[in-house]
Amino acid sequence: MDQAAILRLNRPRGLAFSIAKIGHVALYVRDLDRSARFYTEVLGFRVSDVYASDMLPGGVVFLRCNTDHHGIALFPAGEEAGGGLHHVAFEVATLAEVVGAREHLRAHDVKIDFEGRRRAGCQIAVEFRDPDGHSLEIYWNIDQIGSDGQARPPSEWKGAESLERAIADPVRGQDTSGVLRS
Repeated sequence: MDQAAILRLNRPRGLAFSIAKIGHVALYVRDLDRSARFYTEVLGFRVSDVYASDMLPGGVVFLRCNTDHHGIALFPAGEEAGGGLHHVAFEVATLAEVVGAREHLRAHDVKIDFEGRRRAGCQIAVEFRDPDGHSLEIYWNIDQIGSDGQARPPSEWKGAESLERAIADPVRGQDTSGVLRS
């Protein structure tokens, strides 16, 4: 490691996005029930949504500690693997920044694994990997959970396989006007 060289590293001028915070972490766990109990009963998280096995093999549990739809997502670890990192997500303030991040990643020959909108949480995102293969996400507009504690119903989730499709067909409450439109 070249400590002096690392200390001289800086954010590029004119970067089209600015990461505002680490938005959520998704983990592989050996036992979804045990881990869900730990995060709720020991750490005080609340359950926002659960994918049954028919949605994703083994299911997924989404947990929150504030109004963001999820701060932790639990995915089942494979038969041979133990727990570990599924992905880390970074929040940006605007949809235009997600689009800018995608273009910046492409310009730096970073392979995009997914772009668009998945289901629970309804955030619009671009997913990719760092040089060591860690899965990362840059996203905008994750659903917020109100004082009633209720998440958006699954009937309102709209998966989209590109940023353009997610922008053209927003979910209720998601203002995508003016982005990518001439």
